[in-house]
Amino acid sequence: MISSDPSCLFCKIIAQEVPSTKIYENESVYAFLDINPINLGHTLVVPKNHSENIHDISEEDATALMQAGKKIASALKKGLHADGVNLIMNNEKASGQIVFHAHLHIIPRLEADGFHHWRGKEFSKEEIEKAGEKIKNEIPL
Repeated sequence: MISSDPSCLFCKIIAQEVPSTKIYENESVYAFLDINPINLGHTLVVPKNHSENIHDISEEDATALMQAGKKIASALKKGLHADGVNLIMNNEKASGQIVFHAHLHIIPRLEADGFHHWRGKEFSKEEIEKAGEKIKNEIPL
């Protein structure tokens, strides 16, 4: 049984209460074109089960999300003759998440599209190693 949140825009899209341009659907995910795309063909892939983000999505839904993302990324590249593809998942407000239903952005890229990556910051080797240890200590066995 699919879990949904009646106040969630993406749950309403999945239920076809809000229109969308669907490009893919299976038993676990629904994919549709973004209405405010970075580039033409920008697609959102959402699990049918409601979860807010990467922190509470089930393992099964996370796997289905990435499997569908892989298929769609290849289709975008071939169908739109893209030079590359970005897969992005924003998690929580600080990362830019606007709709709080887990979703994967698949953005077709062109060499001259003007969309640039963020710049890296410099940290000391000690800071990097300390951060690595903190992260490793939180990974469940």
